[in-house]
Amino acid sequence: MNTILFEILGAIATILLAFTVGMFYGGARRKIIARIQNRVGPPVYQNFIDVIKLYSKETSIHHGAMQHMGPVFAITASVTSLMFVPVLNGGGWFWFDNLSFSGDLIFLVYMMVFGSLGMALGAGQTGNPNSAIGVTRGLSQMVGYEIPFVMSMVALMTQFHTTSITGMMEIQAQSGTWMMFSNPFAFITAVLAMLGMFHYSPFDIVHAPAEVASGPVSEFGGKYLGLMMSSGSIFAFVKLTLFVNVFMGGASNLIELVVKTFALYMIPVLYGVTSPRYRTEQAITYFWKWPLFFGVISLLWAAF
Repeated sequence: MNTILFEILGAIATILLAFTVGMFYGGARRKIIARIQNRVGPPVYQNFIDVIKLYSKETSIHHGAMQHMGPVFAITASVTSLMFVPVLNGGGWFWFDNLSFSGDLIFLVYMMVFGSLGMALGAGQTGNPNSAIGVTRGLSQMVGYEIPFVMSMVALMTQFHTTSITGMMEIQAQSGTWMMFSNPFAFITAVLAMLGMFHYSPFDIVHAPAEVASGPVSEFGGKYLGLMMSSGSIFAFVKLTLFVNVFMGGASNLIELVVKTFALYMIPVLYGVTSPRYRTEQAITYFWKWPLFFGVISLLWAAF
């Protein structure tokens, strides 16, 4: 009974940690971009204020059941994915017997797409043309970056003969070498794909606030938007932690986790500051050039 209670408390603590870290990272991004643009910018805790404000509001816009389910799909995919990603490998509250199994990496590759598809269904029912445009762009771009991302994961699974995240972490601990050095081409492929996974500039064609009025979320406000902000923060933490576990040996404490994840997070943030927005065809072409090339090289590296 105590073991079950410990696992439940560990799962709740992990969700709170993911939400807190993800929200602070989002606030830090807004602050960093503002400083680079010679502006003061909002405080790093501004996202928490925005979420609290959104959850306190109500919306009178209702387009059917699927619109209600869209944000639910998003938060469900984020939390479910989090439950399969080990957070710390050194014990403590955030290292509990989660839902990991021998093929959890394959499961995550599919599960990480679930939220985007759910949001596409929810936004599609609103009838807003901006939502439809954003969904079309988002699904097209997802096809672009998912292919090299999957290729990088398959390369690691082929090279190290495991489909388990914890198994990959154990291999790195035993060998003393991170997988980003064991298969550098897989790491390069995954990082290039990660630029599109965060939907930051220049790959923010999905939202494009000055062009399509925030895209899929055009008809979502109040608690709906607050739920999607929460989902996005948790999902950002999931993606960063997954990359740290697979390529950088995981983290044994919270300080190490924050340092590694924040260093990875700065890659799409700083790349976006210096790059103008791509068009949809430019984004897809980008992912099917160098990321796809390095993905093929990573598979050959793993095979031979």
